[in-house]
Amino acid sequence: MSGFPAVPLTLEGSFVLHQFFRFDWKAWRCRAQGEREKIGTEGASALRKMERVPADAPVRTALFSELGHKGDLILVHFRESLEALNQVELELAQTELFGYLTQVHSYVSVVELGLYESTRKTYEAAAAKGYEPHSPEWNAEIEAALDRGADAMAPRLFPAIPDTKYLCFYPMDRKRGEQVNWYTVPFAERQRMMHEHGMIGRRYAGEVRQIISGSIGMDDWEWGVDLFADDAVVFKKLIYEMRFDEVSAVYALFGQFFIGVRIELARLANWLGGVL
Repeated sequence: MSGFPAVPLTLEGSFVLHQFFRFDWKAWRCRAQGEREKIGTEGASALRKMERVPADAPVRTALFSELGHKGDLILVHFRESLEALNQVELELAQTELFGYLTQVHSYVSVVELGLYESTRKTYEAAAAKGYEPHSPEWNAEIEAALDRGADAMAPRLFPAIPDTKYLCFYPMDRKRGEQVNWYTVPFAERQRMMHEHGMIGRRYAGEVRQIISGSIGMDDWEWGVDLFADDAVVFKKLIYEMRFDEVSAVYALFGQFFIGVRIELARLANWLGGVL
Protein backbone atom coordinates (compact mmCIF):
# COMPACT_ATOMS: atom_id res chain seq x y z
CA MET A 1 0.00 0.00 0.00
CA SER A 2 3.05 2.27 -0.24
CA GLY A 3 2.05 5.51 -1.92
CA PHE A 4 -1.67 4.88 -1.46
CA PRO A 5 -3.88 6.86 0.98
CA ALA A 6 -3.71 5.55 4.55
CA VAL A 7 -7.45 5.99 5.07
CA PRO A 8 -9.66 2.93 4.49
CA LEU A 9 -12.77 3.53 2.41
CA THR A 10 -16.14 3.54 4.15
CA LEU A 11 -19.79 3.46 3.18
CA GLU A 12 -22.35 5.52 5.09
CA GLY A 13 -26.08 4.97 5.46
CA SER A 14 -28.70 5.92 8.04
CA PHE A 15 -28.05 8.67 10.53
CA VAL A 16 -28.52 7.55 14.12
CA LEU A 17 -29.59 9.33 17.30
CA HIS A 18 -29.53 7.76 20.75
CA GLN A 19 -31.40 9.64 23.48
CA PHE A 20 -31.06 8.76 27.15
CA PHE A 21 -33.63 10.11 29.60
CA ARG A 22 -34.35 10.22 33.28
CA PHE A 23 -38.07 10.06 34.10
CA ASP A 24 -39.54 12.31 36.82
CA TRP A 25 -41.49 9.68 38.74
CA LYS A 26 -42.24 12.03 41.65
CA ALA A 27 -43.94 14.61 39.42
CA TRP A 28 -45.68 11.84 37.47
CA ARG A 29 -47.26 10.35 40.59
CA CYS A 30 -48.61 13.76 41.53
CA ARG A 31 -50.89 13.80 38.47
CA ALA A 32 -54.38 12.31 38.66
CA GLN A 33 -54.82 8.85 37.17
CA GLY A 34 -56.95 10.14 34.30
CA GLU A 35 -54.36 12.79 33.42
CA ARG A 36 -51.57 10.20 33.43
CA GLU A 37 -53.56 7.96 31.10
CA LYS A 38 -54.21 10.84 28.69
CA ILE A 39 -50.55 11.93 28.65
CA GLY A 40 -49.36 8.35 28.23
CA THR A 41 -51.76 7.67 25.38
CA GLU A 42 -50.73 10.82 23.54
CA GLY A 43 -47.05 10.06 24.10
CA ALA A 44 -47.41 6.49 22.81
CA SER A 45 -49.28 7.76 19.76
CA ALA A 46 -46.49 10.21 18.94
CA LEU A 47 -43.86 7.49 19.33
CA ARG A 48 -45.81 5.08 17.12
CA LYS A 49 -45.72 7.67 14.33
CA MET A 50 -41.95 7.87 14.77
CA GLU A 51 -41.59 4.10 14.97
CA ARG A 52 -42.58 3.48 11.36
CA VAL A 53 -44.70 5.01 8.62
CA PRO A 54 -46.55 3.31 6.98
CA ALA A 55 -47.45 0.46 9.32
CA ASP A 56 -45.57 -2.15 7.25
CA ALA A 57 -42.41 -0.02 6.97
CA PRO A 58 -39.15 -0.97 8.75
CA VAL A 59 -38.88 0.04 12.41
CA ARG A 60 -36.93 3.32 12.62
CA THR A 61 -37.51 4.26 16.29
CA ALA A 62 -37.39 1.93 19.29
CA LEU A 63 -37.89 2.47 23.02
CA PHE A 64 -36.00 0.68 25.79
CA SER A 65 -36.28 0.67 29.57
CA GLU A 66 -32.77 1.43 30.80
CA LEU A 67 -31.21 -0.46 33.69
CA GLY A 68 -29.01 1.14 36.31
CA HIS A 69 -28.46 4.64 37.61
CA LYS A 70 -27.60 6.29 34.28
CA GLY A 71 -31.22 6.81 33.25
CA ASP A 72 -34.68 5.34 32.80
CA LEU A 73 -35.42 5.32 29.07
CA ILE A 74 -33.45 4.97 25.85
CA LEU A 75 -34.79 6.03 22.47
CA VAL A 76 -32.95 4.91 19.33
CA HIS A 77 -33.76 6.58 15.99
CA PHE A 78 -32.53 5.68 12.48
CA ARG A 79 -33.26 8.32 9.81
CA GLU A 80 -32.14 9.29 6.32
CA SER A 81 -30.66 12.66 7.32
CA LEU A 82 -29.57 14.81 10.24
CA GLU A 83 -32.53 17.06 9.54
CA ALA A 84 -34.87 14.10 9.99
CA LEU A 85 -33.24 13.27 13.31
CA ASN A 86 -33.59 16.86 14.44
CA GLN A 87 -37.26 16.73 13.44
CA VAL A 88 -37.71 13.70 15.71
CA GLU A 89 -36.26 15.69 18.60
CA LEU A 90 -38.60 18.59 17.90
CA GLU A 91 -41.69 16.39 17.59
CA LEU A 92 -40.90 14.57 20.82
CA ALA A 93 -40.44 17.91 22.60
CA GLN A 94 -44.00 18.93 21.67
CA THR A 95 -45.56 16.07 23.65
CA GLU A 96 -46.75 16.58 27.21
CA LEU A 97 -44.92 13.40 28.18
CA PHE A 98 -41.65 15.15 27.35
CA GLY A 99 -42.22 17.42 30.34
CA TYR A 100 -41.41 14.44 32.58
CA LEU A 101 -38.23 13.55 30.72
CA THR A 102 -34.77 14.98 31.36
CA GLN A 103 -32.24 14.09 28.70
CA VAL A 104 -29.06 13.03 30.47
CA HIS A 105 -27.07 11.86 27.46
CA SER A 106 -27.28 11.56 23.68
CA TYR A 107 -25.20 10.25 20.81
CA VAL A 108 -25.19 11.21 17.11
CA SER A 109 -23.62 9.03 14.41
CA VAL A 110 -24.10 7.50 10.97
CA VAL A 111 -24.22 3.81 10.06
CA GLU A 112 -20.80 2.91 8.71
CA LEU A 113 -19.37 -0.08 6.89
CA GLY A 114 -15.59 -0.15 6.95
CA LEU A 115 -14.06 -1.50 3.76
CA TYR A 116 -10.60 -2.62 4.84
CA GLU A 117 -11.01 -5.81 2.83
CA SER A 118 -11.86 -4.10 -0.45
CA THR A 119 -9.96 -0.81 -0.11
CA ARG A 120 -6.67 -2.35 -1.18
CA LYS A 121 -8.23 -3.88 -4.32
CA THR A 122 -9.95 -0.61 -5.17
CA TYR A 123 -6.76 1.43 -4.80
CA GLU A 124 -4.71 -1.10 -6.78
CA ALA A 125 -7.30 -1.14 -9.59
CA ALA A 126 -7.16 2.65 -9.83
CA ALA A 127 -3.35 2.62 -9.83
CA ALA A 128 -3.29 -0.08 -12.51
CA LYS A 129 -5.12 2.34 -14.79
CA GLY A 130 -2.35 4.87 -14.27
CA TYR A 131 -4.35 7.19 -12.01
CA GLU A 132 -2.46 9.21 -9.41
CA PRO A 133 -3.96 9.24 -5.87
CA HIS A 134 -6.44 12.09 -5.41
CA SER A 135 -6.38 13.06 -9.09
CA PRO A 136 -9.79 13.66 -10.71
CA GLU A 137 -9.56 10.29 -12.48
CA TRP A 138 -8.60 8.54 -9.23
CA ASN A 139 -11.46 10.18 -7.34
CA ALA A 140 -13.96 9.21 -10.04
CA GLU A 141 -12.75 5.58 -9.96
CA ILE A 142 -13.07 5.43 -6.17
CA GLU A 143 -16.50 7.06 -6.24
CA ALA A 144 -17.74 4.55 -8.81
CA ALA A 145 -16.50 1.66 -6.65
CA LEU A 146 -18.23 3.13 -3.60
CA ASP A 147 -21.47 3.56 -5.53
CA ARG A 148 -21.39 -0.11 -6.54
CA GLY A 149 -20.72 -1.10 -2.96
CA ALA A 150 -23.51 1.09 -1.63
CA ASP A 151 -26.04 -0.56 -3.94
CA ALA A 152 -24.93 -4.03 -2.88
CA MET A 153 -24.86 -3.16 0.82
CA ALA A 154 -28.05 -1.10 0.99
CA PRO A 155 -29.82 -3.42 3.49
CA ARG A 156 -26.88 -3.10 5.89
CA LEU A 157 -26.48 0.62 5.36
CA PHE A 158 -30.16 1.40 5.94
CA PRO A 159 -31.22 -1.26 8.45
CA ALA A 160 -34.40 -1.56 10.42
CA ILE A 161 -33.94 -1.58 14.18
CA PRO A 162 -33.84 -5.32 15.00
CA ASP A 163 -36.85 -6.81 16.77
CA THR A 164 -34.96 -8.13 19.78
CA LYS A 165 -35.53 -7.93 23.53
CA TYR A 166 -32.28 -6.31 24.63
CA LEU A 167 -30.03 -3.44 23.56
CA CYS A 168 -26.40 -2.80 24.51
CA PHE A 169 -24.84 0.47 23.32
CA TYR A 170 -21.36 1.83 23.86
CA PRO A 171 -19.01 4.33 22.15
CA MET A 172 -15.36 3.61 21.43
CA ASP A 173 -12.12 5.08 20.08
CA ARG A 174 -8.89 3.81 18.63
CA LYS A 175 -5.87 4.84 20.72
CA ARG A 176 -3.84 7.83 19.51
CA GLY A 177 -1.18 8.02 22.22
CA GLU A 178 2.53 8.67 21.91
CA GLN A 179 3.44 5.01 22.34
CA VAL A 180 0.36 3.29 20.87
CA ASN A 181 -1.32 4.99 17.92
CA TRP A 182 -3.69 3.11 15.62
CA TYR A 183 -3.43 5.81 12.99
CA THR A 184 0.31 5.34 12.50
CA VAL A 185 0.07 1.56 11.98
CA PRO A 186 0.68 0.54 8.33
CA PHE A 187 -2.47 -0.14 6.34
CA ALA A 188 -1.74 -3.84 5.79
CA GLU A 189 -1.35 -4.42 9.53
CA ARG A 190 -4.59 -2.61 10.29
CA GLN A 191 -6.33 -4.65 7.60
CA ARG A 192 -5.05 -7.90 9.10
CA MET A 193 -6.15 -6.98 12.63
CA MET A 194 -9.59 -5.84 11.50
CA HIS A 195 -10.08 -9.08 9.59
CA GLU A 196 -9.24 -11.15 12.67
CA HIS A 197 -11.46 -8.92 14.80
CA GLY A 198 -14.37 -9.35 12.39
CA MET A 199 -14.07 -13.13 12.44
CA ILE A 200 -14.98 -13.13 16.14
CA GLY A 201 -18.13 -11.15 15.47
CA ARG A 202 -19.16 -13.51 12.70
CA ARG A 203 -19.22 -16.42 15.13
CA TYR A 204 -21.96 -14.61 17.05
CA ALA A 205 -23.96 -13.64 13.97
CA GLY A 206 -26.90 -15.89 14.83
CA GLU A 207 -27.14 -14.56 18.38
CA VAL A 208 -26.30 -10.85 18.11
CA ARG A 209 -27.08 -8.19 15.54
CA GLN A 210 -24.32 -5.58 15.52
CA ILE A 211 -24.68 -2.16 13.94
CA ILE A 212 -21.60 0.08 13.84
CA SER A 213 -22.00 3.81 13.34
CA GLY A 214 -19.26 6.36 12.77
CA SER A 215 -19.25 9.52 14.84
CA ILE A 216 -15.96 11.28 14.03
CA GLY A 217 -16.88 14.94 13.71
CA MET A 218 -20.37 14.27 15.06
CA ASP A 219 -19.87 13.29 18.70
CA ASP A 220 -17.23 12.81 21.38
CA TRP A 221 -16.10 9.31 20.39
CA GLU A 222 -15.15 7.83 17.03
CA TRP A 223 -17.70 5.03 16.75
CA GLY A 224 -20.93 3.92 18.39
CA VAL A 225 -21.71 0.23 18.71
CA ASP A 226 -25.25 -1.13 18.99
CA LEU A 227 -25.75 -4.77 19.91
CA PHE A 228 -29.23 -6.29 19.71
CA ALA A 229 -30.06 -9.74 21.10
CA ASP A 230 -32.69 -11.84 22.83
CA ASP A 231 -30.17 -13.07 25.41
CA ALA A 232 -28.37 -10.29 27.30
CA VAL A 233 -25.60 -12.61 28.53
CA VAL A 234 -24.31 -12.93 24.98
CA PHE A 235 -23.28 -9.24 25.12
CA LYS A 236 -20.81 -10.10 27.88
CA LYS A 237 -19.51 -13.15 26.06
CA LEU A 238 -18.97 -11.35 22.75
CA ILE A 239 -17.34 -8.24 24.20
CA TYR A 240 -15.17 -10.29 26.58
CA GLU A 241 -13.89 -12.50 23.77
CA MET A 242 -13.17 -9.50 21.57
CA ARG A 243 -11.02 -7.93 24.28
CA PHE A 244 -8.51 -10.73 23.82
CA ASP A 245 -8.24 -9.78 20.15
CA GLU A 246 -5.24 -7.63 19.23
CA VAL A 247 -7.16 -4.71 17.80
CA SER A 248 -9.15 -4.34 21.04
CA ALA A 249 -6.49 -5.40 23.54
CA VAL A 250 -3.91 -2.95 22.21
CA TYR A 251 -5.73 -0.20 20.34
CA ALA A 252 -9.27 0.18 21.74
CA LEU A 253 -10.72 2.61 24.26
CA PHE A 254 -14.31 2.11 25.45
CA GLY A 255 -16.81 4.60 26.79
CA GLN A 256 -19.78 3.97 29.06
CA PHE A 257 -22.01 0.98 28.42
CA PHE A 258 -25.80 1.32 28.35
CA ILE A 259 -28.22 -1.60 28.47
CA GLY A 260 -31.98 -1.64 28.04
CA VAL A 261 -35.03 -3.88 27.73
CA ARG A 262 -37.37 -3.31 24.78
CA ILE A 263 -40.69 -1.61 25.50
CA GLU A 264 -43.36 -2.35 22.95
CA LEU A 265 -45.15 0.95 22.43
CA ALA A 266 -48.50 -0.74 22.99
CA ARG A 267 -47.26 -1.43 26.53
CA LEU A 268 -45.90 2.04 27.32
CA ALA A 269 -48.85 2.60 29.69
CA ASN A 270 -47.73 -0.45 31.66
CA TRP A 271 -44.23 0.98 32.05
CA LEU A 272 -45.63 4.34 33.14
CA GLY A 273 -47.60 2.43 35.76
CA GLY A 274 -44.49 0.71 37.06
CA VAL A 275 -44.84 -2.62 35.26
CA LEU A 276 -42.44 -3.75 32.54
